[in-house]
Amino acid sequence: MTRIDQPHLDIAAATHPGMIGKQNEDRYNVSAFLTGTEKKTPAVLAVLCDGIGGHRAGEVAAQMGVDLISREVAAGDGQQPIRTLEKAIQKASHAVYEASLSDQRRIGMGATCACAWVIGNRLYTANLGDSRIYLLRGGHILQLTTDHTWLQEAYDAGLIDEEGADEHPNAHVIRRYLGSSKAPRPDFRLWFFEEESDVDALDNQGLLLEPGDVLLLCSDGLTDLVTDEEIQALVISTPLHDAPAALIDLANTRGGHDNTTVILLGMPSESAGKSGASPRRRRLMGCLAGLIILVLLAAAVYVGLRWRADRLDTLATTTPTVTQPLPIQPTETLPAKETATPPEATHTPEVEEVVTTPLPTITPWPTHTPVP
Repeated sequence: MTRIDQPHLDIAAATHPGMIGKQNEDRYNVSAFLTGTEKKTPAVLAVLCDGIGGHRAGEVAAQMGVDLISREVAAGDGQQPIRTLEKAIQKASHAVYEASLSDQRRIGMGATCACAWVIGNRLYTANLGDSRIYLLRGGHILQLTTDHTWLQEAYDAGLIDEEGADEHPNAHVIRRYLGSSKAPRPDFRLWFFEEESDVDALDNQGLLLEPGDVLLLCSDGLTDLVTDEEIQALVISTPLHDAPAALIDLANTRGGHDNTTVILLGMPSESAGKSGASPRRRRLMGCLAGLIILVLLAAAVYVGLRWRADRLDTLATTTPTVTQPLPIQPTETLPAKETATPPEATHTPEVEEVVTTPLPTITPWPTHTPVP
């Protein structure tokens, strides 16, 4: 895949260490690519890792996870998203585990992982641990991923109910993570409809995203203190680029007992899609339209100047025309039309002499006929 600077999605992200002086062990990365056989399909990969192990270098594991997964995906061709994500996550997990064995201070380090890969307008997800991925669509919020915690497994097995579960001592025990001694099994279940089976959830991979959809990736620092409904309301009521910081601020006002990271990926709305799929494309189209307008204006000015120049040339070369009588070639004189002369008339009127001055006579003989 080819990296690009301008993604086809709207992206916003923020992270904060929290309010109790903890070191920030959250790490994230968002990358944009062109993929496909002809490298024309835009793609965005978001990776979020939350370090676990506390003093055991959780931030190192999180950074390794983000870097290695992003690099492995970028090296592929995007043709097999699920296989590529699985390979990338397992490779990163093994590297974290090997690094933990090489340094006594890093033994036991690990990290959660949440990956959202949007190729064109199709979504592929993978996760380990309790970092989550949500979809906000049409006034609803859906948790697409499953937490891999002791608490969630107890729920699923019917061993405990929701009442008081958050206070359970094993509430934050992570069951799947990067850095485990055995290769972790990434979770590709993408929960979209109610009452789905695991097979149904797996079949949802490649979910078709709609204009206006928003994907949210977050660490548990947010979901421990802010409910899904509050997340939905705040994202809907806040400009996308301000929403991550606003969500983190809300968590911090309620204690901020953990690191908190939020990533938002927004599908362009229909109106934005009509004017261009991305800010870069909109700018290019704007520049093209401006260039066309300039060319048309230049052509109009050129035509106007040429017309003016031709008009001036015509006026300069035109001289006043003097109207003169056309030369008449000598012709045989026609006999005068006979008129009936009354018997009593004995006087023939004189023919009035034609004055031709100043023009020359146009007949070659005199026009005056003497009276006999």
